[in-house]
Amino acid sequence: MTALIFDCDGVLGDTERDGHLPAFNATFEQFGLPVRWSVEDYGRLLRIGGGKERLVTVLDDPAVWRAAGSPATADERAEVVATWHRAKTKTFTDLVAAGVIPPRPGVRRVITDALREGWTVAVASTSAEPSVRAVLAGAVGDEVAATIPVFAGDVVPRKKPDPAVYQLALEKLALDPTDSLVVEDSRNGLLAAVGAGLATVVTVSGYTRDEDFTEAALVVTSLGDPDGERLEVLADPWGVRPVDTLGLADLARLAGSRPTARQDTEGGST
Repeated sequence: MTALIFDCDGVLGDTERDGHLPAFNATFEQFGLPVRWSVEDYGRLLRIGGGKERLVTVLDDPAVWRAAGSPATADERAEVVATWHRAKTKTFTDLVAAGVIPPRPGVRRVITDALREGWTVAVASTSAEPSVRAVLAGAVGDEVAATIPVFAGDVVPRKKPDPAVYQLALEKLALDPTDSLVVEDSRNGLLAAVGAGLATVVTVSGYTRDEDFTEAALVVTSLGDPDGERLEVLADPWGVRPVDTLGLADLARLAGSRPTARQDTEGGST
């Protein structure tokens, strides 16, 4: 039985620019912090895996540190960041519920077809679990989303590009890596999947198109929809040659490809 594991941000929906970034900035405003991230700032911060990890960086600014109540110990700093992140997650899930972030082309089609054919489908992400579940429900509907296992947030101590979240998914779902396939959008995500021995399709997103995806089995602009956006092939080292859309037959062929890990930390996910 083939398994299909999706990243969330940039894969299920193009969430970074239209969801996470405004949610972070709204949180800064809510807590009276003298910082706002631009589109360009946030693109650089995406090289850091995890939202809380990105928030930690603003405490390096003395003005932000004072506005946060001058947390003196590591525990105090961690609690401040956790409070900000809970507020940011609430704002983000509200945006998703409002329909601000539509699913990426082909996501609903591929997940629906895969489940119908008895494939295992899961999601593995560095984002907070409530955020991931909100995006997943927005992409495939509440009923289908409730049947899909989610591995997210602090479920592992080390975030992408570390392979821990994919290793956990393989272990918990008793999956065979040689019959499993990951869909990612960033270099950090690709390295995490490859590090777990998983073949990976990359569907590039707004922030990641120019990243290095040398180890990917296939790089495309999206999964494609027959009645909507057609995919563009950017790299096809395994000779799948998809036309317009990626279907289950294409994905099954890719599931057995064997990636090779390379040490790197470029790219990111939220």
